[in-house]
Amino acid sequence: MTDSRRSQLLDAAYDYVLAHGLSDMSLRPLAKATGTSPRVLLYLFGSKDDLVREILARGREEQLRIIASVAAEGGGYDEVVARVWAYVSAPERRAAIRLFFEAYVASLRADPGPWRDFARQSVQDWLLLLTDAQPGVPPAAAEARATRTLALLRGLLLDLLACDEPHRLAAP
Repeated sequence: MTDSRRSQLLDAAYDYVLAHGLSDMSLRPLAKATGTSPRVLLYLFGSKDDLVREILARGREEQLRIIASVAAEGGGYDEVVARVWAYVSAPERRAAIRLFFEAYVASLRADPGPWRDFARQSVQDWLLLLTDAQPGVPPAAAEARATRTLALLRGLLLDLLACDEPHRLAAP
C-alpha cells in the first residue's frame, strides 16, 4: 500500500469520526465506511489506538493551520480573536468542534489511552497562537490574556454546542 492510500484512509477515517464520534469507534464499521477492511487499517496504522492518535493529530493540525492563517491576517488582538471565533463557531465546524471536545474530555480520564495529552497539547498550541497575536506585549501579560481568551472561547463553544443559539453568543 502506498502512502497516498494511507493518507486517503486517514482522511476518510477523520470524516467518519466527524459524523459518528470517536470514543465508540469500531474498526469494522469504519473499514466498511472507508471502503477497506479492518485488517488493512491495522496493517497501515498499527493498532486502533494508533489510528485514533493519528485521527486526533490530523484534526488538530488542520484546526491549527487554519487558525494560524486567520491570526496571520493581522489586526489588533480583538480583531484576531473575533476572526478566530467566527471561524470556529461557524455551523460547518460543529462536527469538528464536537470531536475536539470529545477527545479533550477523554484525555482527562484517569486512563486516557490514545487520547493521552490531547488536552494539554491543545492548550499549549492555542496559547502559543494567541500569545503570538500580541506582538510587543510582555510575555507574561500576553500569556495571561491568551489564557483568559482561550477559556472564554472554549466556554462559548461548549455553550454553542449545548444550546445551538449562535445569535445569543454573537451579541455584543
